[in-house]
Amino acid sequence: MTDNTDSDEPATDKKTAKHEHLEQYGGHISSYHGKVHWWLAIVYLILFIWAMYYGFVYWGGLGPGLDY
Repeated sequence: MTDNTDSDEPATDKKTAKHEHLEQYGGHISSYHGKVHWWLAIVYLILFIWAMYYGFVYWGGLGPGLDY
């Protein structure tokens, strides 16, 4: 193996965490590997609970307000 210290590519830092590696898809779209923020996890939980409630209460039938 040879040491390419004169290459045009920037050297990668071995101490950089995985979640700091960005993937660019063009324009303003980018993604990174990391953790889900706590507030987003709470929003997902609330939406899941609401979906379970709604599915249990309104499963089948004509829907809310259409039961004559």
